[in-house]
Amino acid sequence: MPHLSTPRAMVVVNGDDIHHDLLSAAGVFRQLGTEAGFSTRAAMGTNRFADPRPETAEAEVYLFYTAGGHFATAQQQALADAVRAGKGLVGVHGANIMGWQGEGLDPADRPLFELLGNRYLSHGPGHHEGRHTIEIIADHPITKGVDDFELFDEYYEFEFAEGEVQILAQRHRADGVAIPVLYAKEYGAGRVVYLALGHDMRSWGEPPVRTLIRQAMLWAAGRD
Repeated sequence: MPHLSTPRAMVVVNGDDIHHDLLSAAGVFRQLGTEAGFSTRAAMGTNRFADPRPETAEAEVYLFYTAGGHFATAQQQALADAVRAGKGLVGVHGANIMGWQGEGLDPADRPLFELLGNRYLSHGPGHHEGRHTIEIIADHPITKGVDDFELFDEYYEFEFAEGEVQILAQRHRADGVAIPVLYAKEYGAGRVVYLALGHDMRSWGEPPVRTLIRQAMLWAAGRD
């Protein structure tokens, strides 16, 4: 993918879920993008990918910290087309919250589902958050220098879309079932990362999580 002399990133927040602090997240992830070497802009709203303005079009990687809210199908498709052409996408935590139609996915969110590669289902059995071990299970530029670590965070379980992903980290539920928490995948000429961790500052402030996010942005932008 072509590179500008100064790499650019955009942190996109969006949503209407009162359980996620979008405003604080925008500042935290903008700082992490800057630490990774990007000129990083924080932006509110997803109505920006079809016929994009320069600040959106020039970003090499988009980091999504979203929690519901309206994301028009045409805008989802425009983002998917941009990533397929070589952009990067890093989805964090609630970026996988999509609409339901009966028991299944709302068709309006299918472009995002196929691009990101999963959708949120539930917190799983038991408590919705707690302290647990994150196991690094693959050598990858995103996990470089990161060992297994303990974390207090919200639990997420999700449904995968079709297509191959490389699972990089996981946790185990109390019943022993392994649940992925981090994966990477190719999408056309672009790259996509999803990190299920990151509900609030209890997670954002942990050095291993911060390292994973910085390195995810670099990998997704093709600058690993």
